[in-house]
Amino acid sequence: MTGDIPVKAGSQNIFRDLGFSEAEAEEALAKSELISAIAKTIAHRKLTQLEAAKLCRTDQPTLSKVLRGRMESVTIDKLATWLTALGRTVEIRIRPEMAEAPGHLVVDG
Repeated sequence: MTGDIPVKAGSQNIFRDLGFSEAEAEEALAKSELISAIAKTIAHRKLTQLEAAKLCRTDQPTLSKVLRGRMESVTIDKLATWLTALGRTVEIRIRPEMAEAPGHLVVDG
């Protein structure tokens, strides 16, 4: 039987859909996209987590925890630092502000 389960269209941000505040949702989404880029870079370079952790100047358990989605203990700054340590270029762009509208945090990778 179809139609018995209510379906609601989601937004572009799963964290917003889960009830996070707008600021929390944007930060969590940015962190998850940076973590995904770290994981893809490690795989592309065929690094072990231990090798990647050494390059990132962290320990393997911390890197593993972050790669498994435990992002509350890591900042966007730290994730960007890890990406550059792994050979990626991280760019931060400031776009013109919109009149009286809050800005947004976006990771484009």
